[in-house]
Amino acid sequence: MSAVVTGIGVTAPNGLGTEDYWSATCAGVSGIGPVSRFDATGYPVTLAGEVPGFAPRDHLPGRLLPQTDHMTRLALVAADWALADAGVEPGDLPAFDTGVVTASSAGGFEFGQQELRNLWSKGSAHVSAYQSFAWFYAVNTGQISIRHGLKGPSGVVVTDGAGGLDSLAQARRQLRRGSRLVVAGGVDGSICPWGWVAQMAGGRLSTADDPDAAYLPFDPRAAGHVPGEGGAILVVEDREAARARGAEVYGEVAGYAATFDPRPGTDRGPALRRAIEQALRDAGAAPGDVDVVFADAAAVADLDRVEAEALTAVFGPGGVPVTAPKTMTGRLCAGGGALDVASALLAIRDGVVPPTVNVDPDPRHRLDLVLGGAREVPVRTALVVARGQDGFNSALVVRDGR
Repeated sequence: MSAVVTGIGVTAPNGLGTEDYWSATCAGVSGIGPVSRFDATGYPVTLAGEVPGFAPRDHLPGRLLPQTDHMTRLALVAADWALADAGVEPGDLPAFDTGVVTASSAGGFEFGQQELRNLWSKGSAHVSAYQSFAWFYAVNTGQISIRHGLKGPSGVVVTDGAGGLDSLAQARRQLRRGSRLVVAGGVDGSICPWGWVAQMAGGRLSTADDPDAAYLPFDPRAAGHVPGEGGAILVVEDREAARARGAEVYGEVAGYAATFDPRPGTDRGPALRRAIEQALRDAGAAPGDVDVVFADAAAVADLDRVEAEALTAVFGPGGVPVTAPKTMTGRLCAGGGALDVASALLAIRDGVVPPTVNVDPDPRHRLDLVLGGAREVPVRTALVVARGQDGFNSALVVRDGR
């Protein structure tokens, strides 16, 4: 069994829709700017990557709006676009052969904040019944499943920034167990006061107020990341099933592995390198087969060092082009890894690697970081790396499977 991606839907801070996002990303256009979803004056963190021009009423029926968080609306639209891109009419497939697996880091934080405010200020009779599920980690999976009648094996993975890759691996696992098609990926975001302070508590957000100097992974000036919202939803199918219906294929989910870092204070080292090596082994690929790496790019000095050391240990110093297009979107929590996989598949399609913007890399990292513009180069195999707070490491290999 081979798992292939046949559809992509993107809602990102520098582009609403796959082609808008991809053209902006290849051109080095950033979507990072001052927070507009709430008044961030007085907070130490004032920049975010927000999805531009998103009017949910233009895309979704009105009955869905009172029961959904902002990030769920983004996910529903991304799923609509992914299925349309794949040429899938879900009603034409056996409902129990199709499922949904999404990733989430926080659920519907903004919705939850609103209902907690109602509880405090007005009383319990004013709390929406939809709060029972709108805040929940699995809400995107449930809403996509209901909207499209996808009744097969489904679920949610909660591994912070690694979740987007983990969801695609779980989709591949379900295909191996007999499913025909799985909608997978991650769309995340909690740009509201409650979500803001929760993210700040992690101690990894940039306090810079210049969008061009706020998120600088692998740079000596690195001082945290800019949070963002959005992500990507992908349609993952069994290759034979996709071929039988004449679907176009972006690429194959060829390899995957996940590891967990040891607890701080032990004498064991980080486990990221092991995730990368095992993902390559799972794909049957040698380091020399990889044409580009989409980096996790934490922009925290120690984490950048760990990632650079893992990459140079596997590929050699400067041994493979490395890029971090998330410098244009901010880190999207569970949406970031899925968006990087979408970017890797588009890089395979178009033979172009998008740039990392604003970064003047530390030469001690010994990385061939793609800077100064997109790099035109044939891409057949790409590695995507993603990490989650508290030790999650995931690596996923996509390969030209057309």
